[in-house]
Amino acid sequence: MFIDLPHGLEAALINSPLPDWRLDGFHLAEDTIQRYRSELVGAPHFMETAARLRHTLTAEDGGYAVLRLGNLAQALGPTDDRFLRLATAFAAEVAIPFSPFPRWPLWKDIGVKVDKDPGKSSGIGYNAFHMDLVNAIRPPDFTTLLCVRPDPLGGGLSILSNPHAAAARLPEDSRALLAESAYHYGVFFDLHGVGEEYMPFPILDGSDAGQGFVRFTAKMLERSVLSRSHARAAGELAAELVRGQVSFMLKPGDYLIVNQRRFLHGREALHDGQKCVPTPDRRLLLQLFLRAGPTTARPLSRAETHR
Repeated sequence: MFIDLPHGLEAALINSPLPDWRLDGFHLAEDTIQRYRSELVGAPHFMETAARLRHTLTAEDGGYAVLRLGNLAQALGPTDDRFLRLATAFAAEVAIPFSPFPRWPLWKDIGVKVDKDPGKSSGIGYNAFHMDLVNAIRPPDFTTLLCVRPDPLGGGLSILSNPHAAAARLPEDSRALLAESAYHYGVFFDLHGVGEEYMPFPILDGSDAGQGFVRFTAKMLERSVLSRSHARAAGELAAELVRGQVSFMLKPGDYLIVNQRRFLHGREALHDGQKCVPTPDRRLLLQLFLRAGPTTARPLSRAETHR
């Protein structure tokens, strides 16, 4: 699931002067996607790397990938516009980048706020398993996180788990409860490109892996009013997600891409002592969402599959 860039590709990308991106509403404009591809298609191993990335994210035994862009981040600067254009170009080879939040034109900062709810993405505590925008009719197909700085104190492991596999380990009566439209979570306000609010919703919709979403966030167990039986079933799923989790530390320049139809994500707590870390040195990720579309989220050709 970890994809290193060939050295020749890294050297070519460092010297690739990609233009500023343009948005069409809340999506990355099609002409920007095509321009990025035309600029990079000749770089050695770019198309093979992009094909491997797509395959890793959509294959039956896949669902997430970490693209190792650390050398590019070191050469260009992890928040430099040139580096972010390259990361955006790779994302556009998977699906269409977009921002559902009017305040954030494309990439969204996820820093560390020591006084915020510890369980939030920018908090310092355990961020339990969830899918992003769980209560939207059309959640992002992919959520992505670009590591600018890990926790300097060594905490904050990324965690992922396959909810289809977790649900399959539950008893039939629990799965039946999870399939009922009895769950709800969060607020829904000022969002673009994700449809209307979905409330209440089923956690399981009967779809195969890679087709439908497992609409789950562990936060609903503490912050939503659920019946005892529905809360019990959701709690069983949460426990199975933890039992089947994988974890790893993102390094500077690591670009985590998660197929939300196949995996849920979260984060272990940051290490104690965050208040002693200067704000500019604290953990920082950049988030970007992707919408599957006919231009970039296409089936693999036979040639690409065998590369």
